[in-house]
Amino acid sequence: MPTESTVPRRRRDDLAAQDWKAFGAAWLGYAMDGFDFVLITLVLTEIAHDFGLSPVTAATLVSAAFVSRWFGGLAIGALGDRFGRRPAMVLSIVLYAVGSALCGFAWDYWSLFAFRMVVGLGMAGEYTASATYVIESWPKRLRNTASGLLLSGYPVGTVLAAECYAWVVPATNWRVLFWIGILPVVLAVWLRRRLPEAKDWQEAYGSGERPVSATGMLFAGRRAVWNLPLCGVAALSVFLVLRGQSTAVGLLLTVVIAACFVAMAVQFAGRLWPVVVALMVTVFCAFLYSWPLQSLLPTYLKTELHYDPGQVSDALLYAGLGYAAGSVLAGWLGDRFGTRRTYAGMLVASLAVVWPVFAIGEGNTVALWVLLFLLLATGQGASGILPKYVSEHYPIRFRAAGLGFSYNVGALGGAAAPVLGTRLAEPLSLGTAIAVLAIGLTAVVVLLVGFDVPARIQRLADARDAVPPPGIPQKSEKV
Repeated sequence: MPTESTVPRRRRDDLAAQDWKAFGAAWLGYAMDGFDFVLITLVLTEIAHDFGLSPVTAATLVSAAFVSRWFGGLAIGALGDRFGRRPAMVLSIVLYAVGSALCGFAWDYWSLFAFRMVVGLGMAGEYTASATYVIESWPKRLRNTASGLLLSGYPVGTVLAAECYAWVVPATNWRVLFWIGILPVVLAVWLRRRLPEAKDWQEAYGSGERPVSATGMLFAGRRAVWNLPLCGVAALSVFLVLRGQSTAVGLLLTVVIAACFVAMAVQFAGRLWPVVVALMVTVFCAFLYSWPLQSLLPTYLKTELHYDPGQVSDALLYAGLGYAAGSVLAGWLGDRFGTRRTYAGMLVASLAVVWPVFAIGEGNTVALWVLLFLLLATGQGASGILPKYVSEHYPIRFRAAGLGFSYNVGALGGAAAPVLGTRLAEPLSLGTAIAVLAIGLTAVVVLLVGFDVPARIQRLADARDAVPPPGIPQKSEKV
């Protein structure tokens, strides 16, 4: 007969009121992040018309936030490691709110591009700080659930943005939509002022273990002389790739970008640099399969299916609900069957839905709603446990900086996605281009995650030198 110690406790017994308060504030901030970030995708056709932009040039405005996102993840992740997760969360939410409001005042392409870069800084910090905060605040056996529940806030924010689009833009113009983006953030900032610090961070810092500061290691002393120009070269190269170059020049610039980020990873991650680089590649491929759909779906609905604003809003409502439900499901399954198995399994399931979404054509509205719900629930919903998958490869003192750097550098895949999608749409249709990218890159991510390639690469690197330097574990840490 089982004893009290062997009977699993109900999940609600593991969570105190303070845990739910912490989660609620983080979730709200992440929802507002989703609201602000996707506004540009909803009004891309209107902006292209007003500023006289081609489809490819307009798509770079979606990519602009990703140009700065990698630096935001690095800097705000380091701030979170040094001063705590809570102040990093507040700073990030202020950045993306201010950036969104400024977008409403943009007078041309370049000003809007610059303001979108401010949004990218805040989004990177929001993801890094909130994900790390919630994961470190909840009990270990519930952290996949925490990750999935947290990321469900993002699609809820996109649904709110789509509903606002249907009501606001036809009656006013696209600028008003950006100005609205600053209002809900006041509540999130108010809540976060009253939050406790993350438990794991408090314990590590209280024990005297100094957390790794990626920014401090990269930009302190003599290293700043080399790394500041290195960041400049990386940022300029990313921008030039997005603006369109010949194939040869584009490939050369891609090699330069990769070399810059690998050089920085080696400096601040030490013996862990192989796993950092491998996770960057994994996240890059994940964004390449997901962001053509997220960024170009409204354009596809308006241009190829000829939807009006109300129909676009309805379609995005069902897509967002599927994304949110899938994120929660991914967290629940991840705690029961394992992070990697759940992530890879849901991606495999999404492959069965991708092609029907873009083959269904005009006039099948209800069927498209159902298919979008299923596609977003499986493909995008799986990303609900991506923060858990990435963070579990890092020790606590390195976790926020490592997660912020590897995830947000990898998120450059989101910068490439809309541009690549619109370029492929020139010989193909836009729907076909999105489907091709989704199917091909999803298969790559399934292999990388299913075989846990980042951890395998780290173990191979560790085997070459069995004695790691002080403070750096021999193997990538699993939690």
